[in-house]
Amino acid sequence: MATAYDIATKQEDARQDGGAPVVAVENLHKTFGSHKVLDGVSLSVSRGETLAVLGRSGTGKSVLLRLIIGLERPDSGSVSIDGQDIAGLAIDRMGEIRKKMGFLFQQAALYDSLTVQENVAFPLEHHRRDMSRAERSGRVRQLLAEVGMEGDLNKMPSDISGGMQKRVGLARALALEPEILLLDEPTAGLDPISSGEIDDLILKLQRERQMASIVVTHDLHSARTIANRLALLDQGSVVIEGRFEDLQESDIGFVKEFLKQS
Repeated sequence: MATAYDIATKQEDARQDGGAPVVAVENLHKTFGSHKVLDGVSLSVSRGETLAVLGRSGTGKSVLLRLIIGLERPDSGSVSIDGQDIAGLAIDRMGEIRKKMGFLFQQAALYDSLTVQENVAFPLEHHRRDMSRAERSGRVRQLLAEVGMEGDLNKMPSDISGGMQKRVGLARALALEPEILLLDEPTAGLDPISSGEIDDLILKLQRERQMASIVVTHDLHSARTIANRLALLDQGSVVIEGRFEDLQESDIGFVKEFLKQS
């Protein structure tokens, strides 16, 4: 089975050829009340690359995703999408930026009252009104086939497993052909077999779509499997960034402890 490292050389060559980062976070700070969540975080991701952001619970991983998608504003620092700083953008312009992003929520966040196919169709109905009903239906079936859920399009979310819900959530995240994929704990709550299936699906999408992806996770095995680079957060800062081997070779106490406990 191929891993992210099998395609890392090709992606590294693409970056060296001058590919600008699709997502660039510079010196990001965010505080809630007296609690400092992010303290000078800087990260970037290029097309065709997956960055896994690791860390203990409460270290600001999910807040980082919310800042990237514009659901929160930083106290200072910047978030740039395709070179555009999103701070202070008008609502309509931010809406256009968000169409470039697909977001898989930690709990899949499917609409309970909608069928599988209706959940995937939801963003198309709201943002692709230029498409006919038949075109939208065809697109939904294609997306569900891509994630192995084409036989379950008329089921309700309550009728399918957690892993299947994650697959449907991923199909919905891909509906608008995003340049950027943001994944919040994609394997959380899944058994090892289902987790492996989600990892394989993410790798398949890497190969086929070449998106810039950021995965927030506490699952070190998953991160090692799907990511080209890993960034470990502690107390709101990036402790180390690099390949898994870089983390293994680190002399930093927190890194050693994190690897031991993961």
